[in-house]
This record gives sequence, C-alpha cells and structure tokens, in this order.
Amino acid sequence: MNIGGIDSSRIEAMMAQLKSAAQKPAGPASPTEALGGLGGIGKLGAPDAAESSTKVSFSDALKASLQNVSNSQIQADEMGKKFAAGDDSVSLSDTMIAMQKASINFQATVQVRNKLVSAYHDIMNMQV
Repeated sequence: MNIGGIDSSRIEAMMAQLKSAAQKPAGPASPTEALGGLGGIGKLGAPDAAESSTKVSFSDALKASLQNVSNSQIQADEMGKKFAAGDDSVSLSDTMIAMQKASINFQATVQVRNKLVSAYHDIMNMQV
C-alpha cells in the first residue's frame, strides 16, 4: 500500500529503526555504531548486560524523535535567517540542504503519524 509516496513497508522499517534506536545505549562506543553499524550489523555478539537492562518506552523514543525533527527545523530556519541577513558564515548550499533535511524529517514524521492513526482505527474497529 502506498501512502503519499511512502509505502507501508518503508514506514514499518522506520518504526523498526526507532525501536532499535530506543533499545541502544545513550552514546555510541565507536563511529561505526554511531552510523548504525555496517549494513545494519554494528554488533555481532550477544547483547551485554548494559544493553539488556536498558529499556526505553515507546513514548520516550517517540518524544526524542519528535524533538530531533523540531531541532532540525529550528536549525534550518536559523540558517535561512542568517543567510537572508547576509551572514558570510552560512552558504546557500548548506542552508538548502538543512531545509531539505528538515522537510524530509517532517514528511517522514507525518507518515509515521498517519500509520499510527490508521493502526489505532484498525484496533478500535476490531470485534472483541
């Protein structure tokens, strides 16, 4: 099913990434882990005690993701204002890239919200 340019499998993949990010410790131990591993295989061993005992709720992961989207929008807006004011420390390409990243982040967030609302309606319409 294709919802506004993003099919449901991509949304489910984003949700899986959110859940896996919520289960990881706060700071990456290496640059490879900061990028999510090499091809999704950052760690090959069994999870250590710190990882297995750290539990993050879905609401905390969602709140952190929304905060990241908000921060990217604020950063893009500030860069746009600096560029419009003639600040030489901000280039047009950096400003446009930041604005596009913020736009993509927001669009992905809207798609996740739509998927969650759809799932909620499906659950509410189930027969008990």
